Amino acid sequence: MSLHDIAVEKPNVERRLTIAKAMSEAIGQEMERDPSVLVMGEDIGKMGGVFGTTTGLFETFGGDRVRDTPISETAFIGAAVGMAASGMRPVVELMFVDFFGVCMDAIYNLAAKQSYFSGGKVSCPMVLMTSVGGGYGDAGQHSQCLYATFGHLPGMKVVIPSNAHDAKGLMLSAIRDDNPVIFMFHKALQGMGWLGTVAGSINDTPESEYLVPIGKASIVREGGDITLVGLGATVHQALAAASNLHDAGIDAEVIDLRTISPLDRETICASVSKTGRLLVVDDDYLSFGIGAEIIATVCEALPGPLKCPPQRMAHPDIPIPFTPVMEHFLLPDAGKIESRVIAMLGEKK
Repeated sequence: MSLHDIAVEKPNVERRLTIAKAMSEAIGQEMERDPSVLVMGEDIGKMGGVFGTTTGLFETFGGDRVRDTPISETAFIGAAVGMAASGMRPVVELMFVDFFGVCMDAIYNLAAKQSYFSGGKVSCPMVLMTSVGGGYGDAGQHSQCLYATFGHLPGMKVVIPSNAHDAKGLMLSAIRDDNPVIFMFHKALQGMGWLGTVAGSINDTPESEYLVPIGKASIVREGGDITLVGLGATVHQALAAASNLHDAGIDAEVIDLRTISPLDRETICASVSKTGRLLVVDDDYLSFGIGAEIIATVCEALPGPLKCPPQRMAHPDIPIPFTPVMEHFLLPDAGKIESRVIAMLGEKK
């Protein structure tokens, strides 16, 4: 037997990607697989997108399928709705979610309602990807999350990945979905050097195709004392808080929602029925938000009282400040989560 006949076991090396690279890889794989997929948006061609979501696609697929658009969100998102109705699968980027006001008619009165108005005869398989989140001093017109705004509106699915692995699988699922999907990526997790990146968002991401189901949350840390529910960036804050709380003898379970529409109510309720306590951490505005919806779900679904009243943590109901000191004072973080959990548990430990 020669050396060539001996199988050499390759080391199991992690393939760590940023969310930006995972998104562009997923889009590229779908464009390769399905010729009806194309991309449109501002600076998404040769530049690869301000947040790196389309890096390398223009060079691979050319300008016919990777189209830079004028600065007219109403025009190119409206065009995407028409393309979707005609059998294409457009992926369109709204650079900042804060700009939704100028194109909401195309998003909600057209894309979200197309299937309903046609009796299911005309679908709208389009993905609207958009950046969310603050924390870097860009003030109230470039720093909002607005999760609940889109989650409140029927006819659309809304996904919010917290890491690269989920971002790729969710993007593949979103492009293949026959419904409009709002794909909200947090700037603090994107992997762009000029923004800084939460380390936990960069993780092992297979090169092969795989799907992460839309509508299924993930338990990213198991525990028995309290349930912490996060989405996007607040998942990492909750995990950091849970690690510190563990050192203090408090065992927190952390749920990554991944999707808010549809919302995985079953996973949330099962966790809270085990722990008896709930804190929802959200960097969107407080009132009428995701936290309120989750707390209402738990209170309606679970019999009997919890061990303490469920609580929510979010940005107060004021525009996001420009001054970094004021902005960080208002946003959730791991330290604030720790303090709230300790107060909720009282003298338990």
